[in-house]
Amino acid sequence: MAEREQALRDKVSALMPEIITELKEMVAIPSVAFPAFPPEPVHQMAQRAVDAFQRYGVPARLQEVPGGYPAVWAEIEGPEGSPTVLLYGHYDVQPAPKEQGWTVEPFVATEKDGRIYGRGAADDKSGIAMHLATLAAFDGKPPVSIKLVLEGEEETISHLEAFVADQPELFQADVMVVADMGNLTVGEPVLNTDLRGHVKAVVELSTLSDPVHSGLFGGAAPDALMALIKLLSRLTDDAGTCLIPGIRSTEWVGAEYSEEMLRANAGVLEGVDLVGTGPIASRLWSRPSISVLGIDCPSVDEGGNVLQPRARAMVAMRIPPGQDEEAAMVALTSFLRDEVTGGVHVEVTRNKLSPPFHQGNDGPAFTAMAKALETSYGRPVGQVGSGGSIPLLDQLREASPQADFVLMGAEDAAKARIHGPDESVDPTEIEHMALAQVLLLDALGTKAP
Repeated sequence: MAEREQALRDKVSALMPEIITELKEMVAIPSVAFPAFPPEPVHQMAQRAVDAFQRYGVPARLQEVPGGYPAVWAEIEGPEGSPTVLLYGHYDVQPAPKEQGWTVEPFVATEKDGRIYGRGAADDKSGIAMHLATLAAFDGKPPVSIKLVLEGEEETISHLEAFVADQPELFQADVMVVADMGNLTVGEPVLNTDLRGHVKAVVELSTLSDPVHSGLFGGAAPDALMALIKLLSRLTDDAGTCLIPGIRSTEWVGAEYSEEMLRANAGVLEGVDLVGTGPIASRLWSRPSISVLGIDCPSVDEGGNVLQPRARAMVAMRIPPGQDEEAAMVALTSFLRDEVTGGVHVEVTRNKLSPPFHQGNDGPAFTAMAKALETSYGRPVGQVGSGGSIPLLDQLREASPQADFVLMGAEDAAKARIHGPDESVDPTEIEHMALAQVLLLDALGTKAP
């Protein structure tokens, strides 16, 4: 077995220069699938991924998804009796406005300090690179049956979820490998067992028919912006703990997340207190959190001496596994309505609802991947959660209730800065994760009857 492992390690290592070249070329394509962005780069990226997999003997093609961008799809029939493994990733990326603070061109792959910078370098074109290296290591003929699914709308309103619900038979598998995660720190492997869900709502307050002079009427006429500020302040206590009632909250059991790591990874300014109480891992992975993602109001530069007649905000709550997402949405919207005082007119509109996700750690594929990661990295494997959400996982689980999920990837929390400026990936993480995935498929194939 040691000789087999070394041979696979050598194969993956030899592939990495060309795989990294593929990644860099994909980073150069601004595949932002948000409605306000041009569709041509998204279609270009989808075809670019198809071409890349075909170069390594994988019969990839475009799969039309009603109402949305196509998925990149491939099926490979493995040896008789072998399990089916679905490999998931996504080729769309977040926008990369310069005002975020980018120090490199976001759609030019830039090598610096041993990392590759660019939008999508980590989230999630690194996942595509992992899958590409994995299947290339087997020359397109892995020891198990494969279903490859690369989504084109993970970062926006996904149409793939409805497609999976309509045609679940296409997505049935024994193992689901989701390459859209990462280690907390480069070189220290983890597997993810829990993802928080996400509910968002827009609250709009109205107090006046029109803007009025703040000098003539201030002190008596109600200002909608001030009313909104007071409402938002009621979302948390003084420590920053979410006050929405009836939301599940538990203590995390698994790897700890130190305060020092959180401060470094999140870029917390010196002297600024963290929010919430208790273990950091619990605050991030097994308790609810509340955020204000945006406020519509005049900017400082454009603000006149007027009281605002209307003001609105986007309020988001992350919910832990075990919490029903519909009940959480009702709790959030009810709170926003009920906490408004003074007869202020209030309108609350639902925006997005994503369920939380939990994967047990005793499944055969999970266990095999833990061993594969330990072999790849030469270190024991931790178990972590994630505050992020992947709504598609719930649909995949409905399609294959018996499937064992494996959640991992090259998006390290310490430096990847996904969704932010100067997103980057450490190529050694891609290599280690690809090797682990190769070892997983090899182990599953070996055990096939």
